[in-house]
Amino acid sequence: METPGSQTSLHRANLERVVRAVRMAGSLTQAEIARSTGLSAATVSNIVRELKDGGTVEVTPTSAGGRRARSVSLSGDAGIVIGVDFGHTHLRVAVGNLAHQVLAEESEPLDVDASSAQGFGRAEQLVNRLIETTGISPEKVIGVGLGVPGPIDVESGTLGSTSILPGWTGINPSQELAGRLGVPVYVDNDANLGALGELVWGSGRGVRDLAYIKVASGVGAGLVIEGNIYRGPGGTAGEIGHITLDESGPVCRCGNRGCLETFTAARYVLPLLQPSHGPDLTMERVVQLAREGDPG
Repeated sequence: METPGSQTSLHRANLERVVRAVRMAGSLTQAEIARSTGLSAATVSNIVRELKDGGTVEVTPTSAGGRRARSVSLSGDAGIVIGVDFGHTHLRVAVGNLAHQVLAEESEPLDVDASSAQGFGRAEQLVNRLIETTGISPEKVIGVGLGVPGPIDVESGTLGSTSILPGWTGINPSQELAGRLGVPVYVDNDANLGALGELVWGSGRGVRDLAYIKVASGVGAGLVIEGNIYRGPGGTAGEIGHITLDESGPVCRCGNRGCLETFTAARYVLPLLQPSHGPDLTMERVVQLAREGDPG
């Protein structure tokens, strides 16, 4: 029986600190683990040995600062995680392991604004198909990360604004998908998850404050303050896409006029350029043309 402050509970806490550090970074040397966790080199060495014997981590020879070192990463067999991304015009699912390896990924067009039931049904089918094609045992799936194109109420887990996704009114996305897949589902706004991804693995590594701005079929932002996602009291802190710029502007899907999204999202930008650049113009091509100096 564990008691607070006992050697057993302390050891478990240290194990979790090491696993968390490796999971967040992808791979670390033992010296880097010691620095990031504040544990002694001897403690880290013993924990890494224990985790390796249990199949949780893999240790490979490497070099650091010209010296031989050992790189520690989570084992590919330690567990499988699934990412589900709902966009306004697409559904994307990715299957990966805890060693930060994407094993399979697939996307398909979907009008997620119309019906939550249709979206979750398609997501369930796509997840099951990817699990089957990769040959993964469903028992190895330990959780799902779900991104949705709208604000999430932190307390209730429901959409914080029914005007942004009217077909999702009253829906708890986490509970809905967890009931279909039988594993824990963690949900957040897609821009918040984008900010978290940059903070951990991308351009935001090593910083404490950042703004991630997402411009695609919708527009939003994720804010990180002091290393944590900032959602605001109603979970809508990053919803810049529906700030009104012109009260007489185009009607937005949220019901207002002249939102930022109606001037910058793909569905509004492309029609401005298609008459001069062709009807098959895509946003990927627009970005390429802009980088090449195209005046339009």
